[in-house]
Amino acid sequence: MFRGRFEHVIDSKGRVSIPSKFREVLQVHYKSEELVLTVYDSCVVAFPMEEWRKWEEKLKELPLLRGEIKRFFRYFFSGAVDCKLDDHGRLLIPLQLRIQANLKKEVVLVGMLKGFEIWDKEKWEEEMKKCEESFDQISEMIAERMGF
Repeated sequence: MFRGRFEHVIDSKGRVSIPSKFREVLQVHYKSEELVLTVYDSCVVAFPMEEWRKWEEKLKELPLLRGEIKRFFRYFFSGAVDCKLDDHGRLLIPLQLRIQANLKKEVVLVGMLKGFEIWDKEKWEEEMKKCEESFDQISEMIAERMGF
């Protein structure tokens, strides 16, 4: 599982080094360094191909006749890009995704169990403040859903 938070820099070609812990998860658990990237919730999300396929299998059952579902699909899937780490453990983030997620030079890679997110550092700091403000309330909601 992808865990932790790591600060990195995007180079002039749009590449970012993937933390060794994340690379290890890809190599050991997924046996592949293939990822699918897209933009969601103000950041670039990265899923191992195996996890992405699970998402696709679940989402393809949704009715595309509903406008809001169609809009979600357009946004989420139109930006999806297959990527693979290079020999130096770097990921090339396509320009369009960097623009959509407003990624500048300094970024934070955040483990999200089945994938990871790539945030602009300033935007991440704003998000963390929101998380801290609502953490207790969200924790209670999750505990209820899990039957605790």
